[in-house]
Amino acid sequence: MAKKSDVCAFCGRKANEVRLLMQGIDAQICDSCAEQAYAIVKEQFANEKKDNKFDSKGFTLKKPAEIKAFLDQYVIGQDEAKRTLAVAVYNHYKRISQKVEADEVEIEKSNIILVGETGTGKTLLARTIAKMLNVPFAIADATVLTEAGYVGEDVENILVRLLQAADYDVAATERGIVFIDEIDKIARKSDNPSITRDVSGEGVQQAMLKLLEGSVVNVPPKGGRKHPEQPMVAINTKDILFIAGGAFDGIDRLIAARKRTNVIGYGTGGNEVIDKDNMLQYLSPADLKKFGLIPEIVGRLPIITHLNPLDETALKRILTEPKNALVKQFAKLFKMDHINLVIKDEVLDFVVEKAIEFKVGARGLRSIMEAFLNDAMFELPSDINATELVIDRAYAEAKLEKSGLKKLHAGD
Repeated sequence: MAKKSDVCAFCGRKANEVRLLMQGIDAQICDSCAEQAYAIVKEQFANEKKDNKFDSKGFTLKKPAEIKAFLDQYVIGQDEAKRTLAVAVYNHYKRISQKVEADEVEIEKSNIILVGETGTGKTLLARTIAKMLNVPFAIADATVLTEAGYVGEDVENILVRLLQAADYDVAATERGIVFIDEIDKIARKSDNPSITRDVSGEGVQQAMLKLLEGSVVNVPPKGGRKHPEQPMVAINTKDILFIAGGAFDGIDRLIAARKRTNVIGYGTGGNEVIDKDNMLQYLSPADLKKFGLIPEIVGRLPIITHLNPLDETALKRILTEPKNALVKQFAKLFKMDHINLVIKDEVLDFVVEKAIEFKVGARGLRSIMEAFLNDAMFELPSDINATELVIDRAYAEAKLEKSGLKKLHAGD
C-alpha cells in the first residue's frame, strides 16, 4: 500500500503514475491536478474581471422612452432636455451597432451641447446616462485646457481620463461618453477670428476639433507632460459620444437681440410673445457662434438643447424625490448611527428659499443642509441616548446663521 506522502491528495494517483508530485506541508498535488487547478483559477478570475469591466460590445440599448424613464429617477424636471438626450444617445449607440456595407448609408456621429444655468443638472444628466448604459464616463473641465506647449492641460488629456475610467480597456474607451464642462469658458473673446494667440480660448477649440469629429488620437496613458517617455495608446474617437455643457452667462442678451426684443419685455415681431424668464428656449447655433464658439465646433455639436431654470417646486422635489435625494442621503447617514432623522416640510421650504437667494441652483442645496446639520452630525454619534433628531425651521435658521454660510453669500 502506498504511503500517504506518495499519493496526490486530489486525484489519488501514486508518484510513479504521474510526471511530478509536488510536496506541500500536509498534502501533495500532481502536475495534472495542478494544471487543472490553474485553468479553473484563470477562468474564475476572467469571469470576475468581465463582471467588473465595461461591456464594450453587445450591451442592451434601451429605447428613448426607457432612457428618459431612467433619467426621471435621478433628475427632476427638464423633460425637453431629457427627451433630446434620450433620442441622441439611442441613435448614437444604434449607429455604433450598425454593420456598414459598402453601399449603405453611414450615419454620422451627433455630439450634444447642453446650455443651462449653474446647478440645473447638466453634469447629472450626462453621468446618469453613462451609469444606465454601463459605459466609461469622464468629466473634463474646459477651463484648465490650453494649446499644447502652454501651461495647463493638453486637450488629449480628456481621453486620458476616459481611458483611466475604462481601466485602460481601449475597446471600452472607444464607446464611452465624455462630458466637457464649462465649454463656454473657452469661447473666443470676440466673434471675429483671432489674429493673435488665444491659447485658452479659440486655440483650445481648434485643438478639440479632431476629438469631436472622429479621428485616431495618440494618447499618453499617464497624462502628457510629466511622462514624455511613455508609449502612446491609439484611440479612435469616432464612436465616443461627447456631451458639452456650459452656463453661457449673458447669451440671453444675444438671443434677445436676435429676437428683436429685450429680456424685460415682449416680442415686437408679429404676435410672438417672448418668455423673458427663460430665453434659452429660443437658443440657436447662431447664438453660440455669436457668443464665441467657432463655427467648426458648433457644427460638430449639432444637437443643441437647453435646461430650464429651476423654480421653487423643482428644487423642493429635488430634495426628496430622486433615488439619491439629499434628504434620503442624510437620513441614511443618521440611521447608520441608529438615529431617526425627521426634517419638517417647513425646513425644505427654507432650504429652497436660500438656494434661490444665493443663486446656487440644485448644486447648492447640499451645502445649505450641511451647514445646519453639521453640529448634529458632530455631537449625536457620541450621545448613546440619541434616537431621533427633529429639524424645524427655527433650528435650521439658527444653525445656518451660526455657520456663516449666510454671511458668505451675502458678501458675494
